[in-house]
Amino acid sequence: MTVSCCRTILPSASCSNRIALISNATGNGPTAGCYWLYPQVPSRAPLTKPCAAPTLVKELLCQAARTARPPLNILFWAALAFATPVNSWAQTASTFEQQVEGLYQQKRWPELIQLVQSTNGGSSGVNFYYGSALAQLQRWPEAEAAFRAGSRQQPHDKRFPVELAGVAFKQKRYGESARWLRRALALDPGDTYANDFLGTVYFLQGNLDGALKYWNRAGKPLLANVLNQPAPQIDSSLLDHALAFSPASLLTAPQLRTTDLRIKGLGIFRDYRFDLQARDDGKFDLLFQNQERNGLGKNWKEALFLTFRSIPFETLHFDYFNIGREARSIVSTYRFDAEKRRLLIQYSSPFEHNPKYRYQWIGDLRSENWNVQTSFQGPTTLLGSFNLRREAIGFNFASFESGRWQWMAGAELSHRDFRSVVPGPALTPELLAKGYQLKQLSQLDVALLHVPEHRLTSDGAVSSQAARIWSSPARSFEKLQAALRTHWFPQASGHDWEMHHQLRAGKTFGDPPFDELFILGMHRDEELWMRGHVATRDGRKGAAPMGRNYFLSNWELDKNVYHRHLVDLKLGPFVDTGKTTDPVPGLGSRKWLWDAGAQAKVRVFGIGVVFSYGKDLRTGNNAFYVSMLREP
Repeated sequence: MTVSCCRTILPSASCSNRIALISNATGNGPTAGCYWLYPQVPSRAPLTKPCAAPTLVKELLCQAARTARPPLNILFWAALAFATPVNSWAQTASTFEQQVEGLYQQKRWPELIQLVQSTNGGSSGVNFYYGSALAQLQRWPEAEAAFRAGSRQQPHDKRFPVELAGVAFKQKRYGESARWLRRALALDPGDTYANDFLGTVYFLQGNLDGALKYWNRAGKPLLANVLNQPAPQIDSSLLDHALAFSPASLLTAPQLRTTDLRIKGLGIFRDYRFDLQARDDGKFDLLFQNQERNGLGKNWKEALFLTFRSIPFETLHFDYFNIGREARSIVSTYRFDAEKRRLLIQYSSPFEHNPKYRYQWIGDLRSENWNVQTSFQGPTTLLGSFNLRREAIGFNFASFESGRWQWMAGAELSHRDFRSVVPGPALTPELLAKGYQLKQLSQLDVALLHVPEHRLTSDGAVSSQAARIWSSPARSFEKLQAALRTHWFPQASGHDWEMHHQLRAGKTFGDPPFDELFILGMHRDEELWMRGHVATRDGRKGAAPMGRNYFLSNWELDKNVYHRHLVDLKLGPFVDTGKTTDPVPGLGSRKWLWDAGAQAKVRVFGIGVVFSYGKDLRTGNNAFYVSMLREP
């Protein structure tokens, strides 16, 4: 029988001495204490030679192996042989890691690296110290490899993703750094260092919402001052009331969102942003950068531009902002188009010097010629025509409760008259009901989703319009609508790309007059745009699909291609789909509508113009349209 040396049970003796020792003890060659099995273990007196068992467990195994009878004693000898090398390896590995840790504590980076590289690998702890030493010497690729190896060994150890985030951060790979930190926080959400680190990464990317989300968990940022750039003309106490935070306090993400909503509700800032500026004492100054609208404009040139900006559409504007420095404003529109005359005047103001509440008075006079027809271009069928005259006065009251939700309630008293009616299948007596109308309006807006890490927001709205018409006979109706809006900046920083998606649906109960139907098409008076359908033909309304009920989806992607001072240019595609239904023959789209195309948005002095080209994918019709972008 060939005898092999057992390398682990008696590590202090030479191979020949160990074989002789075991042979003398058994009287018949090597025992089962080594890594082999032999055909027969002699039946004789138990071993009297003590085992080399430095631990209690191995001592018990030794005693069991000496006293047990064959073949059971073979199992105990095998267990002892297995336990001894594992324990020896563990002791050796522990000693090696302690040696590496000692070099790490002494900051002897080159010696630590040389020691680890002289071996064929190490534990997760060794890889941690090894990667840290490499990082101290700015050997980033090697440090990353060491930390990744340690992370594979201990995937639930948060130290490795934190260190990998640091390596990426040093190389200005902020997106990768943020991903590693989010992984670390998934293991330990309360880690103050990781939260502070991730907030800093988002701050450097220009993502203030993301920074606040994680900084707040670490008790940051503490505000020292609120600075205005430039100093606005609005009354300082009114502006202070719009701020949901105060100096010398912790700035939180909900406070910033509430402030954003109320600043927007003042209606006098065409553009603004908040930014944090770090101070030497560890606190921050909050910078409010703004472009305020005052009076008719900054100077006579801007005033002329704003007044005549819609002259190609036969429309004039008279807007006067921030009256008396109290955020009171008048916005008016006069359209002298012979087919669609309109005078709209709106006056709005904070309620009792409180920017949380705002009220609005509205006066609206219209005289419009309608030709109800099946298409805005090409062959068409006339379904009726009329002249609509409508006078209305309304009042709205809005409350900006918080960054999470807001509500609005209002009322409108109006009178309508249908003249020069040319009968057709689309014009029923119920749709041509004339007389006085009293309408109650209400709307609730709620923030549904806010993911600052990915710069994604989603909010919803529900609204109701309930009205009664004193016609002959009297009638009533109610319009219910719901909307879901999604806004996303795909890139971690900047505004080069921007995506909007909006889903809307509406349903009408009762018998509404014709001008209360939902219209899916492009016109400056309408909100439900299908950008491959124009709502007018030969200047007259009535060429777009309309009905009591509708569904509409609008998706668009914008690329910012030019931004200089007061001029912005964005280009991008869009896709619209929708459908409208109505029991009256000739109304409703009957089929789903699909439009696709591209648009260009130009903004000058805060006033935007959109040039769009859309194609109706069902009929092949093309729609070119130019309109003013709606004010925020």
